[in-house]
Amino acid sequence: MGSTESATWIAVGFLGQALFSARFIVQWIASERARRSLIPQAFWYFSLLGGLTLLSYAIHKRDPVFIVGQAAGLFVYLRNLWLLKTGRQKAEA
Repeated sequence: MGSTESATWIAVGFLGQALFSARFIVQWIASERARRSLIPQAFWYFSLLGGLTLLSYAIHKRDPVFIVGQAAGLFVYLRNLWLLKTGRQKAEA
């Protein structure tokens, strides 16, 4: 693997980690504004995007522990987004 390709994958890994970490900042700001603990929809989108990016990095690195960990989390993030969507639809009905 060339140094350019390696640097690109390191950048992908850091991007995934930054997206994944951004969800905590979003959650913290939303909770502070509401003066109670909240998990906004953006938290789950950052989780999904960060998880997908980190999963691609883990696959590239061929790390089975990292792959399983990131893949499992994706189901949780998708399920929470689905629950938010269906909850809104029920509330509107």
